[in-house]
Amino acid sequence: MKLILKYFPQLTDRQREQMEKLYELYADWNQKINVISRKDIDNLYEHHVLHSLAIAKMINFRPGTRVLDFGTGGGFPGIPLSIMFPECSFKLIDGTGKKIRVAQEVANAIGLENCSPVQLRGEEEKEKFNFIVSRAVMPLPDMMKIVRKNVGGKQLNSLPNGVICLKGGDVQAETAPFRKVVEVYDLSHWFSEEWFKEKHLIYVPC
Repeated sequence: MKLILKYFPQLTDRQREQMEKLYELYADWNQKINVISRKDIDNLYEHHVLHSLAIAKMINFRPGTRVLDFGTGGGFPGIPLSIMFPECSFKLIDGTGKKIRVAQEVANAIGLENCSPVQLRGEEEKEKFNFIVSRAVMPLPDMMKIVRKNVGGKQLNSLPNGVICLKGGDVQAETAPFRKVVEVYDLSHWFSEEWFKEKHLIYVPC
């Protein structure tokens, strides 16, 4: 939790309380339903919460922004972002019911009212959102084919509506089809921990 405050010292008491509860909740649920690698649960704040919050370093979602978390798994990046931006609304979708159940139970336990986990495949999602976010769900060109239809609505933010995804390793090949518009950020510019080397944030305006 200290790691989150290191980079986001402006958190309110309510946000700190919600963030602090995440470890206990995920550790408990992970024993019943494996949503995070068991050996990785001790790194929850670095590898999952802070990683998700890289999106908050790139864009400060304005009140009223609608965000779809595509392939959320157990709630990343959607739950940390829902805590960070209480005046925005987040829909978290995943095709696996067990994972969505964990996301829903965690959201309920910390009183997140702006977060709606739903068991749904991206192909079935019909609504429009200002931004689509995801963490390494699938290659970017495949993902864009599924979610581009869901980007829409008023331009509320400093950046045009679009798709934001978190990726590791070499991303040149999968960003090549979007080279005229894509922006790639290295997370090591924001976070000094070794784990963030070779981790990237990709933004494609739509």
